[in-house]
Amino acid sequence: MPLTREQIAQRIAQEVEDGYCVNLGIGIPTLVANYIPRDKFVMLQSENGLLGMGPFPKEADIDADLINAGKQTVTALPGASFFSSADSFAMIRGGHVDLTVLGAMEVDETGSIANWMVPGKMVKGMGGAMDLVAGARNVIVAMQHTDKEGNSKLRTKCTLPLTGVKCIKKIVSDFGVIEITPEGFVLKEYAPDLTPEKVLAATEGKMKIAPDCKAMTF
Repeated sequence: MPLTREQIAQRIAQEVEDGYCVNLGIGIPTLVANYIPRDKFVMLQSENGLLGMGPFPKEADIDADLINAGKQTVTALPGASFFSSADSFAMIRGGHVDLTVLGAMEVDETGSIANWMVPGKMVKGMGGAMDLVAGARNVIVAMQHTDKEGNSKLRTKCTLPLTGVKCIKKIVSDFGVIEITPEGFVLKEYAPDLTPEKVLAATEGKMKIAPDCKAMTF
């Protein structure tokens, strides 16, 4: 069985280090906040102008004016800071975000990512993804390995409009942990119920199995 959305988020949380400023994208990435260890001091940033984002509120504590970039209601931790969207993007473009976690429709073997639109479908806007992939010090993608028809989303070359070029170094999919190198995809860890060979067979792009490849742990 592939990993659940929660397991993907749990594994990505292992990449978060003490003192990090982290931006979490919409979808699976928002779940990462649930698995960051309490003994780590991490500041969550939202590009609509909030640093120090807290957990999702209980129903009695919902403040409709306090939302993240995905328009979900959130809370603010003690010491949180509110600022303009312009200041937020200056923070992102200035390289002050240590890690951003994004979803993706496609990632190719060169590390290019497509995650902002499907041609012919309604698009609300590109959001902050283009700035984040260019400005964040590290970018990790959380995604499904295949689409509903079973086609690989880890491509030889992206077919959808690009968000960023050669900017992704690591993917955590429901099939495993994949690093992107000059030689293409490298499988470092695989979902416990799968095998490296099954992950390889489900990947369109060029992929190698790392010599120290192992089953994922949580």
